[in-house]
Formats: sequence, C-alpha cells, structure tokens
Amino acid sequence: MINESQCTATNESVVKKYADMVYRLAFAQVRSKSDADDIFQEVFLRYVRKKLVFESEEHRKAWLIRVTVNCTKKHWSSAWHRRTVPLEDSYPFETNEETGVNEAVWKLAPKYRSVIHLFYYEGYSVAEISSILDVRESTVRTQLTRARAKLSEMLKGDL
Repeated sequence: MINESQCTATNESVVKKYADMVYRLAFAQVRSKSDADDIFQEVFLRYVRKKLVFESEEHRKAWLIRVTVNCTKKHWSSAWHRRTVPLEDSYPFETNEETGVNEAVWKLAPKYRSVIHLFYYEGYSVAEISSILDVRESTVRTQLTRARAKLSEMLKGDL
C-alpha cells in the first residue's frame, strides 16, 4: 500500500519530469505566459486528483500531452478568452532567428501548432502524434506538410 508521503513524492517527480514539456506545449498553443501557467496548473491538478494508474511511462506522458491539448482547446473556446485582448510575450534569451521562427509558429492555426510542436520540439513520430491527438496518421502528415509550407512562406518574407 502506498502512503500519502510516497504519493506526494511520486507526484512531485512526475511534475519535475514533465513540467517543461507541458508548459512548452501549452505556451505554444496559447502564446501567453499567464494562460500557459493556468493550463499547466490545470493539467497537473487533474493528474493529482485522478490518481490514475498508467501502463508505462510513455502512457503517462501521452496522457499529459492529451490533457494539455484538451485544456488549450477549452481555453480557446471559453467566453473569457473571446473577450480578452492578448499581450505579446517574448523570451529575452532567444536569438533573432529563433524569435522569427517562434513568431511564425505562433501565427499558425492551433491544429498546425500542435503537430509542429509535437514533431519538432517533443520528437514524436507521425504515428505517435496520431495516437496522442486521436486523428489518422494521414491527417497528421497532411497537417505537417501544410504547416511546413505555411512556415516556409512566412519565413521567406523575413529573409
């Protein structure tokens, strides 16, 4: 039997292990530090409250990604979001090239940002992204192709 201190230690280790991934994905989707913070908290609150048993560490990671994506979708559809004006967030430690690429990614539609982020930043394969987002592999490939084309077009203007 697991006691409360062991459970707390396990939760802390999961948060430490996946905090960066969840935050990056949330920020890539919502483009706001404060909204990404809120989504981050919501994801890990759900994790702690559910007390789920996972088949593997990869299953846990996929669950966290799926919940993060769902929370960002909920954010975009909320009445609160529709009545707010976003403030521009930027990282002072990014190079000009990174800033340009990030700005271009942020201008993509959410469905394209998701696949770009999972493919390039998290290193998932098309099959894994398909499973995580619960869409067909052909859909993921199409979205990646379209996202790359849009990024290429946006970045050509900057050169």
